[in-house]
Formats: sequence, structure tokens, C-alpha cells
Amino acid sequence: MTTRTDDIRLGADIGGTFTDIALDVRGTIFSTKVLTTYSAPEQAILDGIAIVVRDAKISAADIGIVIHGTTLATNALIERRGAKTALVTTEGFRDVIEMRTENRFEQYDLNLKLPTPLIPREHRFTVKGRIGAEGQELQPLDEAALEEIADQIAAGGFGAVAIGFIHSYMNPAHEQRARQILARKLDIPISVSAEVSPQMREFERFNTVCANAYVRPQMASYLARLQTRLKDMGADCPVFMIHSGGGLISVETASEFPVRLVESGPAGGAIFAADIARRFDLDTVVSYDMGGTTAKICLIEDYAPQTARTFEVARTYRFCKGSGMPISIPVIEMIEIGAGGGSIAWVDAMGRIQTGPESAGSEPGPACYGRGGARPAITDADLVLGKLDPDNFAGGAIKLDAAASQGAITRDVGARLSLNPLSAAFGISEVVDENMANAARVHAVENGKNISDNVMIAFGGAAPLHAARLCEKLGLDQCLVPQGAGVGSAIGFLKAPFGYEALASKLMRLSQFKVDEVNALLDDLKASAESFVRAGTSGKIVREITAFMRYAGQGWEIPVALPDKPFGEDAAAALADAFRKNYERFFGRAIDGLDGLEIEVVTWSVKASDERPASAKHKITTGTRNVPVAVTREVFDPGTGTMQTTAIVERTSLSAGDRVKGPAVIVERETSTVVTTPFDAVMQSDGAILMIRKESAA
Repeated sequence: MTTRTDDIRLGADIGGTFTDIALDVRGTIFSTKVLTTYSAPEQAILDGIAIVVRDAKISAADIGIVIHGTTLATNALIERRGAKTALVTTEGFRDVIEMRTENRFEQYDLNLKLPTPLIPREHRFTVKGRIGAEGQELQPLDEAALEEIADQIAAGGFGAVAIGFIHSYMNPAHEQRARQILARKLDIPISVSAEVSPQMREFERFNTVCANAYVRPQMASYLARLQTRLKDMGADCPVFMIHSGGGLISVETASEFPVRLVESGPAGGAIFAADIARRFDLDTVVSYDMGGTTAKICLIEDYAPQTARTFEVARTYRFCKGSGMPISIPVIEMIEIGAGGGSIAWVDAMGRIQTGPESAGSEPGPACYGRGGARPAITDADLVLGKLDPDNFAGGAIKLDAAASQGAITRDVGARLSLNPLSAAFGISEVVDENMANAARVHAVENGKNISDNVMIAFGGAAPLHAARLCEKLGLDQCLVPQGAGVGSAIGFLKAPFGYEALASKLMRLSQFKVDEVNALLDDLKASAESFVRAGTSGKIVREITAFMRYAGQGWEIPVALPDKPFGEDAAAALADAFRKNYERFFGRAIDGLDGLEIEVVTWSVKASDERPASAKHKITTGTRNVPVAVTREVFDPGTGTMQTTAIVERTSLSAGDRVKGPAVIVERETSTVVTTPFDAVMQSDGAILMIRKESAA
């Protein structure tokens, strides 16, 4: 047995249906997928670790570091399964999270319904006290009223408290004092917005602190159990969490600010895709991550995922921006919809097939799992269509019941629409594929991009099953399915840097720029960001400084990257010049011709991270060596609408340059890649599969 070293690293990704484990033993990856256990999510990690350490012929004690990400927080928000939470806010601002910004995300829908607030009105408490926009106290905090509120919360059986006061990002004194008063009478977690999201815009900040409080008890309990049980099995090593921005933070930080984990699993997937893009020198990529509960689409340019300071969970209206739950934290920008292998299929009042957002998850799971699930899921449709082998699902660990899938699809979809099981299954598959295609189009348009200009990188247990059909709908000619695609996010965790982004809003016009004040603020942000990074590494740290700027009077800002050095006396002029260049890049031209139009900084950001080793380079090959077909089965062909004899190829049997003509299914332990008729598949030198449209192939 070896001694524990940092060159043995383990990534663990808990999803809504499967938990993915990837163990890197000095460059060799051992991986597995196990069903997520809802009552004790850590159990699936322990079960997965037992499998991969056995395969690697090491012990749990040899693991040097565990890097963990999870969609548990995301799913808790989407499915509203968090703690009973109280919001304490400034008098007069009780309904901010319900009124939102008063924007209509669908202007012409007369029956438009806004998303339900995370915290109902009767659980929101107000208190007198007011901080001004410059951070000055306009009205003292009513501490006596807070004492009474504490009693009401204690009597109400609440599990968490969120505190969000007006302008606390400029002066957190009232929020901090309120926490002190409430904590004297309450033994439950208390989150304050000035720490969770110290940024302007009250709706986004209040909603973010509410989300943090809502998932905090559940996540803190889970993370504590995980650490204890890892030590009990011998893995007495550091545990770090991947956060929504794609960096690693300590478990202690994650327990206090679990909202930072809301997109942690998908962030690992985006890092995985960015690494593949860099490996093949692909500068415009769309990553497609489909698991058991959700599907995620992310644009990657110049080998880096796009980032944002705010994103939306659970968009409810045709993927429209503004129809979801805004979370104001640094995040890898992507669009996420309730479309995974476990997403339930149903027929609405208008006789249309719908899928999700409700998921069968792993308990009870799709009907074919034989674990008590009776309603049809996307996995059931894939099984009926022949995309899955019932005897070789998850490496044979789960035997699928095709008859149960047919029965569920017939009862809940086919009978209602007078369709046979095959047609109903195809309808379910087409709907989910079209939903994902629409989401991808919306995400690209929102970012001013043409989706067809990209190469797709598909990963996650379900994505390779649907990727070729999605490429057909989006007009994409190439799709890469990397080695280890079934556990892509977990592998991405192993490539993530120790990193953290600290932000602070401080509205300042360049005509009134205060050099010393800004330098002091940036020094504080640098110290804060680096303190989180140093918890995991002693290596070299690189910093990225960003100012979010706008013309005075505009509603939103653009990011302006700045050099990592203190500002001098010429700072205002340099900032103005940098802003104009970025504005021109975003919108075509600057608008300085208007008299009196000033430029202002809204928010400052410092991102600190350690340096990661560069990936080995590979060249795309289109292959010339056709692989003979030895095994076939009947798989549904969307082009003809019939079952067709389709080649079944083991991924491990392919060598670099081998070409598989579509239609085909390339099978492996953790997923299957469905190559539709318009595509061929070519094995690459790094083990990735390139699906390439026949007419575009060299």
C-alpha cells in the first residue's frame, strides 16, 4: 500500500439521479456511477469510492484530496425542498422578492404569472432602520422590534433566517447588529446579504440571501456527515468544494455560503469541456451536459467558459430571461433546464407531450429501473427506442425493464394521444431534444452568438444519447464525446483551480474618482479572495481585476478587465479609455458624443486562483479506417420513423483513426453514444469520439 499523496485525487459529483466518481491515480482515471441516495447523499460517494479504489488497487487512505461538487442545492431550490426560512428586512421592503423588478419577461402574455417567491409573505418580517445609498445611517435600527421578531421566529419553527437590509452592501452595520440580536434567541443558521452577495440591486441581493438561508441547514448537515464518514472509511484527507465560479473552496466556507454551490456540479462540467476545447484548439464550443435531472448548455470561447455575476435557476417560461430565480454570485454562465434522463413525461391539457421539470431521480427512478417508479421518464423512452441495452446499463449494474417502460409510456402518454408505445416514445424524445435545442438557441442569442458556429462537446450520462439529434436540430456539424464523458463533471473537478472571486459594489463616477479609497477596497478584496485560495494551496496565485462599468443613467454594466497593480493619479483617464474600448467591442461604438454623459464604476471584482498545468495538445482527425460491423440491434431512426438495424460498437475496441458509419451506438460502461444516420463517428488520439456530419467529412 502506498502513502497518501496529492497525486491521487478524487472527484465526486452528486446529481439528482446518479453520483459520479472519478479517481485520478497519477494520470490514470478510474470512474464509476452509482445511484444517488436522497436520505443520505454521502452514502453514494462512499459506495463509489469503494468501487474505484478497488479497481485502482489502492485503499481509501491513499487518497490525497477529495474534490466535491453537487446539484443538491440547485435541486433543492428547483423542487422547493429547503428549510422553512424567515426573511428579516427593512420596513417597506417586505415585498421586494415578490414584486421583483416589475419587468415582464413576456410582454404580450396577458395571463403572465411571476415565479412564486422562495419565502412566502407571512414568513417575512420588517424592522425600522435605514442605511442611505452612501452608507450613512438615516434611521437607527429598532432593536426592540428585533427582539420581538426573534421570539416570533423561535415560536414559528423556522430552520433558517435571511437578513437583507436596504443598501447594506455600502454599510453592513445594521445587518451585523441584527444577526447579533437574533442569534441570542435563535439556534439556527442566520445569513446576511452583505456577506453572501455584497452587490447593489435589492431584488437580486435579497433573493440570493434567501436562497443561501433556504439551503444552508441541509447543506451544512450533509457536508459535516460527509467529512465524518470519509474519515471513518480511512480517507482522512482534505475535502474541498467546487463553487459556481469554477474554483475550489473549503468545506467550512461552503457550509456558510452554500448558495455558492448552486451551480457547482455544472461548473465542473464547463471546466471539463474547456479543457477538451484547449486540447483540440477549438476556440468556439458549446458544452452540452445532460444528466439524470437537468441539462446544461454553456458557451466556451478562447478555451474559457463565459462568466457572470448573476444567473437564474429554474426559468419557468420558455427559457425566457427574467422568468427564473436570480442568484447574484460569481458563476460560470449557462442555461439549465429540467431535462434529464429521469425527467417525467406527461400530456398537458392541450394534448401536448411535455417533459420535466419534475424528475423521477433515483428514488423511485424511471419505470424501467424497477425501484417503484410508475411514471414514464426520458430514460424509458430511450429504452423503448433501442438506444439503451437493458442488460448492459451502467455496466450491467442496473437491469432495465423494457416492458415496464412500454407500459408506463402507453398508460400516461400513448393512450391519451392514441399512439403506440414506439410513437409515444419518439414523441417524448423529440420534445426533450427540441426543448434543449431551444434552450441552446436562446442562450446563444442572449450572448449575441450564432449557435451553429460552434463545435459541441457532449458529456453526462444522458447527453451522448441525444447529442447527434441535437446537432441535427441546431445545424452543428461536429460533436466531441470525450473519454470519461459519463462522469465528465467529476473529471472536471480534478482540473479546477483553487480559486475564489470577491466582489463589492461601490458606485463611483470617474469625475469623482478617489484613488486611495479604491485602492483600499481592492486590497481588501484581494486579501479576502486570497485567504480562501490559501486554504487549499501554497502555490503561485494569479489575480484578475475587473471593474463593472456603465454610462451614468444606464441600467446595466459591462466588465472591464484591469491590470493587477495599484491605481495612480491617472486612474480615471485610464479607466475611461478601457471602458470605451470594451463598450465599442460589445456594442459597436462608444456614445461619448452626448454632452454630460459620465462614466461610472458600479462593482469591483478580484478573482484569485492558483495556476494549473497545461493540457497536452491533440489534432482532430476525420479518420479513414472503417470499422466492420459485428454486432447489431434494432434502434429507432428519427429520419425514417422506423426501427433500423444499427451497429453496436464497444468503445474500448476502437483505436485512433477508426471510423464508425452511422447509424450506430458506441457503448461503454457509463453511457452510450448514439450516432444518427447523418453522422459518422471517428476515434481521436486522446480517446474522444468525434461525431461528424457525413457531407462535411473530409
